[in-house]
Amino acid sequence: MLLFVLFLATCFLAYSNGANDNFKGVATLFGSKTTSYKVAIAWATLTTFLGSICSIFLAATLLKNFSGKGLVPDAIASAADFHLSVALGAGITVILATFTGFPISTTHGLTGALVGAGLVAIGSQVNFGALGSSFLLPLLVSPVLAIVLGSLLYGLFRTLRVTLGIKKEWCLCVGETQQVIPIPQPDATNLLKCVTTTDIAVDSLDRCTQRYTGKFLGVRSQQLINALHFVSAGTVSFARGLNDTPKIVSLLLVGQAFSVQWGMLAVGLGMAIGGLINAKKVAITMSQKITNMNAGQGFSANLVTAALVIAASRYGLPVSTTHVSVGSIFGGGLISRQANWQVFYQILLSWILTLPIAASISAGSYLLLHR
Repeated sequence: MLLFVLFLATCFLAYSNGANDNFKGVATLFGSKTTSYKVAIAWATLTTFLGSICSIFLAATLLKNFSGKGLVPDAIASAADFHLSVALGAGITVILATFTGFPISTTHGLTGALVGAGLVAIGSQVNFGALGSSFLLPLLVSPVLAIVLGSLLYGLFRTLRVTLGIKKEWCLCVGETQQVIPIPQPDATNLLKCVTTTDIAVDSLDRCTQRYTGKFLGVRSQQLINALHFVSAGTVSFARGLNDTPKIVSLLLVGQAFSVQWGMLAVGLGMAIGGLINAKKVAITMSQKITNMNAGQGFSANLVTAALVIAASRYGLPVSTTHVSVGSIFGGGLISRQANWQVFYQILLSWILTLPIAASISAGSYLLLHR
């Protein structure tokens, strides 16, 4: 029964992860108006699931790191009640952030949950040295690195675009509108009249559509950047599935009760369903509130995110796709001078709160299971 509840809790964590994280890879597609929300989330779901499947072969180190071994004694790290507490702590924390629209890190939540349950289980004997080098350091360094690389890469691409003579153009919306206005009539039987006027839409910058003109290597610049943007977004989503799936599956590796292959499949499906059903609020935050962006800026951010997350997955470093993605998008916004500092501070605060909230829920769960 305990193993069955653990399986359900892990699937719940996978669902929460998908709801909060799946759209992050394609946020730039939606934010730059390259495509619609439905197309973006469908692309994210497909590529994230492919990453989840490939993680069976490419991310074995992360399975070990997030099992709790090395942080707490093996006897505790191999117990189902410990893993159940961690799954509940991280899952509840991530779903609460999802409902409020904050993009937080499942990796961060899992780290806090591991510490919370570990402190209740063995107190101060938790290996905080391993916690700092294997968990906290990559989590702290990765967003700073993403901001720097995101700024540099977008600045480089913008300079290259200007050098090649590729310009930007804006479109204005012109159309007819109907207004009902009061017009006094001599017979007083018709006091209202419908008047049709022609309007030119002048709106805020975030509602305007920006395109690239000219050609590069014989291909229209806008078509080329759109294609590269889609590929880069899919790569980020693939990398996220590759990096996050083994962290969650590690909770199921209790004895020989669950196989890695079936665990990866279950978690991948849970992440896909969560993204399809509950991703909208986080999508709005990631796509529209951090900064206004164009396709070139989104492409640059995706390249940085994909490179950092894939490298981290390969070497077993538990970086957060959320931290890296937000950092790279914000870095591009710094160069374009459209970054929203207030929203960034709010997201940063949610990251700070993730650890203690997940730790508290995990610790409380572990206490309840041992009553």
